[in-house]
Amino acid sequence: MLSKTKSPMQVEQAVAPEEVLEGARRATGNTSSGARPDPEVVAVARRRQYSSSEKRRILALADGCTQPGEIGALLRREGIYSSHLSTWRRQRDAAERAGLEPQKRGRKADPLLAEARHLEMLTRENERLRRKLAQAELIIDVQKKVATLLGMSMAHAPSDAF
Repeated sequence: MLSKTKSPMQVEQAVAPEEVLEGARRATGNTSSGARPDPEVVAVARRRQYSSSEKRRILALADGCTQPGEIGALLRREGIYSSHLSTWRRQRDAAERAGLEPQKRGRKADPLLAEARHLEMLTRENERLRRKLAQAELIIDVQKKVATLLGMSMAHAPSDAF
């Protein structure tokens, strides 16, 4: 018994090759009208950076949202994520805490200058210890020479001699 339905292979053969190519051109956006695509390279997308005034404005709007779905609509309208709001709220709270902490009066300590002073102090301490070590080694050498001149062996020296 022969079936009257055509297989997919037979259907493709029934369509003219020009029609298949035309459909492919339309699907890919290529047209045979002679218009060439723009050869200009698309710039690389950059992350959007928000100024502090923009952050404050958006946070004020978000804090004013009382109805369900209002914050979602705000996020879509501004093109931001909910994580932005939580990060900005954390930053705002940290700035408020820093503003309320008591400030030390007078000149602020320069960390580079403090580090340079500390390094200088350590260098001086190192040189002092080197001189002290050289002096101690010299004294030990003199003691050894005196002991050999006197004919005393260091291994047989009485413990209460010094």
